[in-house]
Amino acid sequence: MPEEVLFSSESDHTRTEIASYLRRVADALDRDDAITLTAGSESVRMDPPERPTFEVKAEREGPTDGPGELSIEFELEWPENGETKGDAGDPLEIE
Repeated sequence: MPEEVLFSSESDHTRTEIASYLRRVADALDRDDAITLTAGSESVRMDPPERPTFEVKAEREGPTDGPGELSIEFELEWPENGETKGDAGDPLEIE
């Protein structure tokens, strides 16, 4: 299935700034509010359903014989038609 990027932003921030962004997303989810992402003239509003799929990835990219780049990715995903997948998966723990 082809992917259409609706919004993209990538820039360096302090850990404190990143925590603030993540807190705003968490607060919106707690309030059952939509989430608006804005950077410059780009903006998109997303309204996750009650039970979106939550994907967490820890990755290393780059050569296998040398230093690469590490990342932690958080993703909320849901079908546009509102149907749910129903797959609970293994319980996630974050410490």
